[in-house]
Amino acid sequence: MQHRIIVLGAGYTGAIAAGRLAKRLHREDVAITLVNAEPDFVERVRMHQLATGQDLKPRPFGEMFADTGVELKLAKVTGVDADRRTVAVTDANGTEELAYDTVVYALGSGWNDQAVPGTAEHAHEIASRPGALRLRERLARLDAGQPVVVVGGGLTGLEAATEIAEARPDLDVALAARGGLGDWLSPKGRRHLRKVFDRLGITVHEHAAVTAVEADHVTTADGTSVPAVVTVWTTGFAVHPIAKATTLEVTDKGQIVVDRTMRSVSHPDVYAIGDAALVAGPGDKPLRMSCASGVPTAWQAADAIAARLTGGKLPNVPLRYFNQCISLGRKEGLIQYVTADDRAVRAALTGRLAAVYKELVCKGAAWGVANPTLLPTRPRRVVHQPARTATPAEATA
Repeated sequence: MQHRIIVLGAGYTGAIAAGRLAKRLHREDVAITLVNAEPDFVERVRMHQLATGQDLKPRPFGEMFADTGVELKLAKVTGVDADRRTVAVTDANGTEELAYDTVVYALGSGWNDQAVPGTAEHAHEIASRPGALRLRERLARLDAGQPVVVVGGGLTGLEAATEIAEARPDLDVALAARGGLGDWLSPKGRRHLRKVFDRLGITVHEHAAVTAVEADHVTTADGTSVPAVVTVWTTGFAVHPIAKATTLEVTDKGQIVVDRTMRSVSHPDVYAIGDAALVAGPGDKPLRMSCASGVPTAWQAADAIAARLTGGKLPNVPLRYFNQCISLGRKEGLIQYVTADDRAVRAALTGRLAAVYKELVCKGAAWGVANPTLLPTRPRRVVHQPARTATPAEATA
């Protein structure tokens, strides 16, 4: 009987994991199902571009996974029973329960309003395509001179602020950061960042944690009121809540605790990748939520699953960082080189060349998703078949 593998979520990590599994395992031995609520791939790293009116290339999953052996199921995941090894999904036809032998949990994350008063009611997010499209519509209606505040001084905040300021130089764009502007970057990186912000006319409020959001302004911890007809909230991500409602071992944030092969430490038939997993990097420092972290975890999980099923050698590839790639509009960029555990070193690439570098990285990530089985690997036969769980229909027969 075929080993049933279900991949939950088709972002960068889920889509790559499904394709890699299809390439590594013989399709007669496995049934791979990719569950996703949307029919096409969302380039999440480009949501700031979508929000400023740029159109992104459509990437339908039906075309990506045609003739790969991966079955695409368009449905929303509503629950996981890790003890019974089933997944509850809902689509246009109603609710269904899917049984699995191995599940890859890649539901990712969404925006995190940090429970700051007024954020949910008044702020915009760009962690999702619907959020980016709502912001796109709102920005298009703004008149010249109206104030826009981006809250959050991380990578997403920097990219959003510069993209908006470049696309709409007639707006009064500001950034509110809890710390200093780019304070984790090298001196060269910080200098370039300030140069670009100054050229784009972006006002920076440093050491200004936002404590409340209203329809026309934000308030910082020291009581300062900053005008904001539009507030863009980019202060980090919150993981999908489903895992926390299961019997899986998770962190306080809801991330699934995994070993070096991305396997759940509490349920060996569950693998978690990307933002959904607590993954230890160099020095046992948790990897940050990012595409740069997620894609290698997808490779690691797929290779580990294939190895365990085929009797191969488990992967032991170190998960580490090399650089942080930041777009600063369409014409400027910043590539900050880092240590294995993500600390900035002196070297940094800036300017137009850095923008080209970042664009190539984004295109490369999308290409990897769009061509899921283009690997120089021959599929192997399954030789180790763990105990199979009956389907709900079999269990009640």
